[in-house]
Amino acid sequence: MSETAPPRDPAESRSPVDPVILESYGLNAVQVAERQRLDLDNVQPHTTSRSIAEILRTHLMTLFNLIIGVCALMIIILGRWLDLLFAVAAVANVIIGLVQEYSAKRKLDAIALLHQDHIRVLRDGTLMSVHREQIVLDDVVELRRGDQIPADGIVISSRGLDVDESILTGEADPVPKRRDDYILSGTAALAGTGRFVVTAVGEKAHAVKIATESKRYQKINSELRRALEKVAFWLSMALLPITAVVFNGQMQAHGGWSEAISQGWSDGAWRDAMVTAVSSVTAMIPAGLALMTTIAFAVAAVKLAQTQVLIQEQPAVEILARVDVVCFDKTGTLTDGTVAFHSAAPLDRRGLPTTWSQDPSSTAIAGTEPWQQVLAWFGNDELANPTAAALQVPFHALPRHHAAFQVQFSSARRWSAVTFADDAGELAGHWVLGAPEILLDPVVAGGIEAEQLFAHTDAIAAQGLRTMVLARAPLYETVVDGASGPLGRGERLPNDLYPVALLTFKENVRSDAKQTLEYFHSQEVGLKVISGDHPRTVAAVAREVGMQVDGDGVDASRLPQDPEALRAVMSTHSVFGRVTPEQKRAMVEALKANGHVVAMTGDGINDALALKKADLGIAMGNGAPATKAVSRMVLLDGKFDRLPDVLDEGRKVIANTERVAHLFLTKTAYALLLGLFYALMFWEFPFLPRQFSTVDFLMLGCPAFFLALMPNTRRYRPGFLRRSVLFSIPASLAICLAVIPVSLFGRVFGDTAPGIQTASTLCLTAVGLWVLNVALRPLSVPRIILISSMYVLLALVLLVPISQQYHLFAMPSAELLAASFVAAVLGSGLVELGWRLYAARVEAPSASQENTSAETPPLPPRTY
Repeated sequence: MSETAPPRDPAESRSPVDPVILESYGLNAVQVAERQRLDLDNVQPHTTSRSIAEILRTHLMTLFNLIIGVCALMIIILGRWLDLLFAVAAVANVIIGLVQEYSAKRKLDAIALLHQDHIRVLRDGTLMSVHREQIVLDDVVELRRGDQIPADGIVISSRGLDVDESILTGEADPVPKRRDDYILSGTAALAGTGRFVVTAVGEKAHAVKIATESKRYQKINSELRRALEKVAFWLSMALLPITAVVFNGQMQAHGGWSEAISQGWSDGAWRDAMVTAVSSVTAMIPAGLALMTTIAFAVAAVKLAQTQVLIQEQPAVEILARVDVVCFDKTGTLTDGTVAFHSAAPLDRRGLPTTWSQDPSSTAIAGTEPWQQVLAWFGNDELANPTAAALQVPFHALPRHHAAFQVQFSSARRWSAVTFADDAGELAGHWVLGAPEILLDPVVAGGIEAEQLFAHTDAIAAQGLRTMVLARAPLYETVVDGASGPLGRGERLPNDLYPVALLTFKENVRSDAKQTLEYFHSQEVGLKVISGDHPRTVAAVAREVGMQVDGDGVDASRLPQDPEALRAVMSTHSVFGRVTPEQKRAMVEALKANGHVVAMTGDGINDALALKKADLGIAMGNGAPATKAVSRMVLLDGKFDRLPDVLDEGRKVIANTERVAHLFLTKTAYALLLGLFYALMFWEFPFLPRQFSTVDFLMLGCPAFFLALMPNTRRYRPGFLRRSVLFSIPASLAICLAVIPVSLFGRVFGDTAPGIQTASTLCLTAVGLWVLNVALRPLSVPRIILISSMYVLLALVLLVPISQQYHLFAMPSAELLAASFVAAVLGSGLVELGWRLYAARVEAPSASQENTSAETPPLPPRTY
């Protein structure tokens, strides 16, 4: 076990308050007020690593925004305010991005490593509950099982206090704490009770240093975001030289630089050149794609919040859409976590049942036998774990004698114990309640014949029942000062244990578990049950909810430590029992190494490491605060059946965003090609910014908004960016081959610039709407209505007088108008041809591969 803090002499950290008074009465009101005045309270810093200035700089200082900003400034200087529509999408994206990250900043400021709001402290001789930030230096804090330690300190009393330090050290083994041991904030009490004196608070506490790192904002591993960032990077690199070429080309098309200089920049030609150059450059930037993606994520997060699913980072819904393996615990997922007593059978000195039947529940449990009184004591202990607490109802005959010593249950030991002294009569001795394989070890139990009893317990476990044994050991040593020899020294098991009674418990299977697992199975999502319970018990419950389990499950205590060997085991088995927290993390890493996208559900502190390693950590709403802190998603009501809804939302987001990306990348590609062609040919760019903005609205903006919200249950397929690029290339070439001839015919027929612009706008929009048509396939009634509405809007834009005035449209000649119609039809045909080639070479192989993936369970390793 590694050290979590440099060892020091405890005397160096002792409070100046009289230790006897402090331990008995705690601080008084005057001492507390004095420490609060000196700022020696446990107030946590409410800042993240990203300040508001850094957030602003991140969203504003991008090359895209710089180019759009410069172009907008030029339009403003030229007095062409109506041509500023191109900046709307960029401004909206910045605003939404700022609001989103500022919201995340506020949430992260509120998420401290220490989530427990109230804690018990001893003041003026009375235990009281205070907010964790009201704790002051030298306070005496009382801990119970499940409490999170709010500040650093030194233990002054311990009754079997075990602390989980895995969230700080990464080591899963519980650490026993005794008097004068250091205890660190951010850890949690696993078992027992104790008190400690606070020695470090606020920013000096160990947890705050951890929180500073854990609260740092990190973007989730989102394929959509990675693809957008890749597009932004390469496009940013290309835009600088392209912008220079375009500006030069447009200046040459309007008379050249020398003419503009000779006329003192007073002629309006160069102004028109600047405006058309701005139109060309701004069209190349897919600002709306990021905006539509952000809107899709936000809408999905809001919708899921209405079903009690909290998305801590919006792209988490996309991750679940990509998940192909879900790991979950038995308790709280397949079962509701409640434990009920099932049966009890007394055992003889050889460890065999004195009364046994195939129906253990028929065994009578009424009476006041010593072992029954001891079980009543375990059940009524105020610090009993859920399994022991289930004994309270059937066993109610409490012993008349007080316990001399006890050891609280620990998940690491897997047993609890109580000692009754000599004056307790028949109850005198050490009584231990725990797992059969621990208590019936020949070394501990004196070599009893336990094979037959193990056969019984294995058969019971195969039925989905949990077994425990009540064992007893003679009291060879006199109890002194509340501690007997065998239990008091290191809390080790006493020798010569012999079994007294066999107990069985049952967990209630969740009514929705079977349906949820069937859904995941139908969606070809692999399922892994990872539990700390007996493998046979886990396997039995898994079968009860419809999983196909070969054998009795895998005993994780026998799993190989070699990563390569563990990868092989994880690819061939689905049910694991007796899994430690460290093994959970190793299993997640093995699945990821096999190429899977892994989701991990959990509720306990021991799940935090695995949740953080998983691609998507999902915490239960009633889980440990530290677990929720490292998760990406929280099921607020703890219902596992919420995940299918999240999966559907994730698939809708990623599938619809891919369709939107097809459109926006097509627009970027044809804008680049058109801008370079007209610049190199020294032709006037055939669109004003306001005209291009309207084309974007008809072809992209309005359809993309509705498209992002439409139902779409298509399964996730890797290669999002590749497919979008392959779609956009033929579509953009088709658009260019349609628009360029329109400009050429306009020059040949001697049409005016407004006439050529009107004809080009008609052609571009018509072909662009056919791109929208193929992108939305297979067509449905809502999609057909959407496309038809855009054609109607196009007609209104071209024919309504006020629109003609705004767009500076002019009726082209009959020849040019006819040429634009022919070019639009031919361009649409080229789009259709390109789509069919794309569908045959890209979509069809993906579909066939998807259809055959279910034939080879378990899921094979996949590389993304």
